[in-house]
Amino acid sequence: MAAQVFFTNMRAKKGANLLDKLERLCRAAKMTDIISDKDLVALKIHFGERGNTAYIRPTFARRIVDMVKEKGGKPFLTDANTLYVGSRANAVDHLHTAIENGFAFAVVNAPLIIADGLNGKDYIKVPIEGKHFKEVNIGSAAVHADALIALTHFKGHEATGFGGTLKNIGMGLGSRSGKQQMHSDILPQVKSEKCIACGRCIAWCPAEAIYIDQHALIEQEKCIGCGECTVTCNERAIDINWKTEPNIIQEKIAEYTLGVLKNKQGKSFFVNFVTNVTPDCDCVSWSDAPIVGDIGILASKDPVAIDQASLDLVNKAKPLEGTRLDEGNGDSDKFKAIHNIDGTVQLAHAEQLGLGTREYELIEI
Repeated sequence: MAAQVFFTNMRAKKGANLLDKLERLCRAAKMTDIISDKDLVALKIHFGERGNTAYIRPTFARRIVDMVKEKGGKPFLTDANTLYVGSRANAVDHLHTAIENGFAFAVVNAPLIIADGLNGKDYIKVPIEGKHFKEVNIGSAAVHADALIALTHFKGHEATGFGGTLKNIGMGLGSRSGKQQMHSDILPQVKSEKCIACGRCIAWCPAEAIYIDQHALIEQEKCIGCGECTVTCNERAIDINWKTEPNIIQEKIAEYTLGVLKNKQGKSFFVNFVTNVTPDCDCVSWSDAPIVGDIGILASKDPVAIDQASLDLVNKAKPLEGTRLDEGNGDSDKFKAIHNIDGTVQLAHAEQLGLGTREYELIEI
């Protein structure tokens, strides 16, 4: 059965500004049906890296916050810390960046909570049945929340072709060690010249695979590739391995999404902003020119259908001149033309996992 995906375009006029249209869209898609009185409601959003300007505007988040409060819910904005070294790798820097980018309480009317805590260690192992994982490390705030609303900026991505709802909640709410698991199929290695033999990595290794002999050494036959050592080392002496195949990382993201949504049946809702469709992720510290014009906002209770619909709308849109997308690409897969990656692998695997369907009915509001 086709899933319902609700859509509103970017046209606005007196009495019908975009904030009002967003609210009508979410009401039509029955967003507030997932919220019960006193529910703790996680609003998953990307706060934007320092220097990036393509992320969702805080005023849109504020309208969703107000709708949640109207229903009796207790909303908070959340994201998990990043694996890479940037302006969001720990909760202190993360919150500073979020506030600098406009997500202050006075603007969004809700607190900000970093899902995996101060340094990425605050997570819960959620059991799943996946192709790559039997358990996934999900930020505890997301697991403990009663309901989840994902507010997603739909755009390109250098590792997965495009980033939509699945990427936002699967990769986004994985802990730092979870992000390492998704990004790498290679076991970590110690850089002896950087190691100071402090032993922090030993304390956090669940497999007892690390010991000190002048510097830290990892027993490869014991290592389970969890990534705890890479995110624990303050000296950056244990390499973060980014190498993986595009198909594999997409499947892993889908499986992490399965973990995020495992205890949220009937309690999750998804909004995609197909606006400012940049070629790269919001994690980069810049925003390249959008490859198509602003298309609109989509809402659904199906995370697979909303991403498929968003992708289809982008591929049907006229490419913009003077961008990384050549004008001659027409109706082809625009993100594949840029990154040479088939981003639909994540959709196919998510559908196979039972997260939703790629068949949808687009209902314009």
